[in-house]
This record gives sequence, structure tokens and C-alpha cells, in this order.
Amino acid sequence: MPIASCTFLIALIMSESTKTTLENLVTLCKRRGIIFPSSDIYGGYAGFFDYGPLGVEIKNNVKQAWWKHFVHRRDDIVGLDSSIIMHPNIWKASGHVDGFSDPMVDCKESKFRYRADQLFMAPVSFIDQESGEESGVVAYACVLEDKMEELPKRASQIRKALGKKGVKANEELLKQTKEYTEATAEERALTWGPDATAAGTLTEPREFKLMFETHVGALHDESSVAYLRPETAQGIFANYKNVLDTTRVKVPFGIAQIGKAFRNEITPRNFVFRCREFEQMEIEYFISPDADWKTMHREWIDYCINWYESIGLPRDMIGEDVHPDEKLAHYAKACTDLTFDFPHGKQELEGIAVRGNFDLTQHQEHSKKNLEYFDEATKEKYVPHVIEPSFGLDRAVLALLTAAYCVDEVANDKGKMEERVVMRFDPKIAPYKVAVFPLLKNKEVLVGKAREVYEQLQNRWSVFWDVAGAIGRRYRRQDEIGTPYCVTVDFDTIEKDDCVTVRDRDTTKQERVPVAELEA
Repeated sequence: MPIASCTFLIALIMSESTKTTLENLVTLCKRRGIIFPSSDIYGGYAGFFDYGPLGVEIKNNVKQAWWKHFVHRRDDIVGLDSSIIMHPNIWKASGHVDGFSDPMVDCKESKFRYRADQLFMAPVSFIDQESGEESGVVAYACVLEDKMEELPKRASQIRKALGKKGVKANEELLKQTKEYTEATAEERALTWGPDATAAGTLTEPREFKLMFETHVGALHDESSVAYLRPETAQGIFANYKNVLDTTRVKVPFGIAQIGKAFRNEITPRNFVFRCREFEQMEIEYFISPDADWKTMHREWIDYCINWYESIGLPRDMIGEDVHPDEKLAHYAKACTDLTFDFPHGKQELEGIAVRGNFDLTQHQEHSKKNLEYFDEATKEKYVPHVIEPSFGLDRAVLALLTAAYCVDEVANDKGKMEERVVMRFDPKIAPYKVAVFPLLKNKEVLVGKAREVYEQLQNRWSVFWDVAGAIGRRYRRQDEIGTPYCVTVDFDTIEKDDCVTVRDRDTTKQERVPVAELEA
């Protein structure tokens, strides 16, 4: 029976939250060559990942879509690619050498290490189920920030460990959470760490430097110390004057950069969400000190959300987290994080900050170079302020994997319903845009014609060639890597109409299309 006459029934059962787990994604990524643990043959290396053949295509597609949207489609933004290792004085001026650190906590019992600002604690008080009397605070339950829902369970574990019977935890009190960094010495003594079986096992928070240190040149002493950049932003600030002097940009304007950054994270976790080597896509948008920064900030937030939607992230999975004034960096006027519903919870996807002129002022002071801008319209000189949209490329990839992952049921060649995993990538993000198959691999006439179609489409898109296995099995393999369309060459193509069967990934609908119209 010709492929075109096969009726594929589909029962679209969209992926449930219970199925789109981090474990599902990690397994799929390893199996399909999207993302591997770095140094895998040596047991991996915590906080580092390698992008496989399909992963590098997805990553490059995201970068190309970002560059097109934020650079090529705008007249007020230019690009840059600065070096990973820069003069160490840049990091002294920016404050990274003295102040770029995270608060670290050790558990003396479990030997686990945590970031103190990612540990949240809540008071535990027990209520007698008969008398209704309350014990008062006898302990503090402590969990990681992405496991806040486990506080009641943790309180129950503490109750059992203390031998309390006939009582239950005050659930309202468990809602009064705070960071471990805010705990007093008395509260720390009563705190049960996330993996501890007793109270008081967590150390007092201490600062842990995040920059990777290296040496440049033949000597290996203090004079040769350099750093792997912890962010791409400072390369933009250091080149601000070069860009200003060599282009015709005028304030307001932006400089965009995509590049690697490195942070010696205390606890890298949640797959590629928090790594020690990662890639950033950043813009420093320079504005006048008198500009309406509140309006411009809002415009940038909306502009970034629109881009995420354009590459396939659902709007209802994107949120906004406005930083309260007391949580802002000392130089910032405002900051809003765009969040996403990752498998491990609602977490930061991107930060959009109004940074003032702190960075340029610091570099002007330390370099002794004049970084003022002369405004021809107002005849004034000033150091521009900046709005900084800072994207995490690896987090964007993880968000796309999360949004695309779906499990549904389709009928196979024999009409029997079977489960499939399908990645519903937006076509511009999919690693392959189309796959081409001959119906049978042992029929030279089919293989030859299919190869012609394959090479024709290769001139325009990334195309996958597959001759192995039954046609239904080949469809499933393409569904699992997110290929939007499959093109099958069959005997009707040769003998009748020079048409091929084009099968849609999402609906599994098939239609006959003339070969000459495939690129239309």
C-alpha cells in the first residue's frame, strides 16, 4: 500500500508536568546526541557539559535567531566579540576581584556544600492534636530554594527524629521562610540542614570567590595572575570607546555580544541550568542620564518576551520577577528577571537591569581614559547609563527543550496506537528542518530519486538522510529530535506524478507535494 494512502490517526495527549521531568530531558539529550556530560568516559565533570551533533545545531539556531532579532533588525545595536581573558585590572575596576563571590555553607554531617542564599528555612512549632497547645519554635526546617514545597515533609521528618507523637507542625508558621544568610547564631543552632539528621550541622556562611584564576606568560607568580571572564559585559564596557570612535552610533545605542563565561559555582545543578562554563548573550544599551529609563526598561522587557515567543516559548510559561529595592545591586536603579517554568520550578531565564553608569565610571577612573560622550544635540558631556538585557544561552536551550517535550499517541502502520516522544520545536530552532527517505533502501530507483530531493533541499535547509528501518520507525526517530517535516519518495513519485509524501511532525498529516514545489 502506498505511503500516501496510509491513514495515521493521532490522539494528541499533550505532555503532563509529571512527564516533562528533568530526568526525561537528560535521558533524551544523552540518547539523541543533544547534550552529553563533559568528560563522559572519565565519569563526567560536575558543572560542565558538551553539546552533541544535534545540540550544537539547536544552540547555533538560538544564537542566530537572537542575533537576527537584536542586532540585524535594529539600527541602534552593533556587535562585538571580546576575548575571554582580559587585563586583570578590568576585573579590579568592575569590583569582581574583591566582591564577586557567593555565600557558602558546609554541612558537617553530610559533607554537602550549599550556597547559603539558595537555602531557605522556616520555623517548626508543634501543636498537640488533643489539647491544641503549641510547643513554640523548637527547630528550623531548611530546604533548597527549588524544593520549598518539601518544607512540610521536612518538618514531619524532624518531628519523628525528635520522637514527638500526637502532634503536628504549625503549617502557617512554615510559610514564614527566609534565607539562611539571615539566620542568627541561635537560629543556626536549631536549623536542620536539607540532608542532616540533627540540628546545628550547617556552618556559618562564608564568602567563596567565583572567578577561575589562571596565569599568563612564562612566570607563575602574582604578576601573571589573570581570570577567565565571569561575564561578557565587561568586554563590552572595555570596548565602549573603541566602538564609539570607529562607528557612527549615537546615544541611545547598544553593543551586543555572545560568548563563553566561567564561574566556579559552589553547587552546579539542574542539568545545564547552572553550570561552571556557560554561554551568555548580552546587550549593553547606552542611554542618556536624563532618559526616561522606566519606559525604556519596560520596552526592553516586552521586546525580550516577544523574542522568546518567536522561538517557541509559550507566553504562559514566562513570568516576571521584579527585584525589590533592598535586593538591588548598589549601582542599579531597577532589575526585572524573566522567569520560566522549568522542570525544577520557576527560575530565572534572563535578567534585565538598569545599571546606571557605574561600570563606565569605574573603568574611566581606573584606566585614566575619558569615557564621556559628547551629545551633539544638547552640547553636553556625560558618562552614559545602561540598560542590560542578559540572556543565558544554555538556560534558553533548556527552556526550549522543556517547552517542546511532549508525549502523545499515534497509530502505527498496522493501526495500533502507540506512544511516541515528540519534540515540538519551532522550525527555526529544530536541528533539522526536514528529513528525506526513500520508501525502500534496496530499490536503486527510489534511493537515487530521494538522493536528488535530499541534495536539492540541502541548498536551503539542514536536511537529514535516513534509509534504515521501516518508514514508521524512521518517522518516530525524527519526531524525537523535533524534525518538522519528513519527505518520502515512493513508487508513485517515479511512475506517476513526480510528487512526494510530506508528513507533518505535529499532526502526522500527510499530503502529496510536487518535487518542484518543496522549497516554496
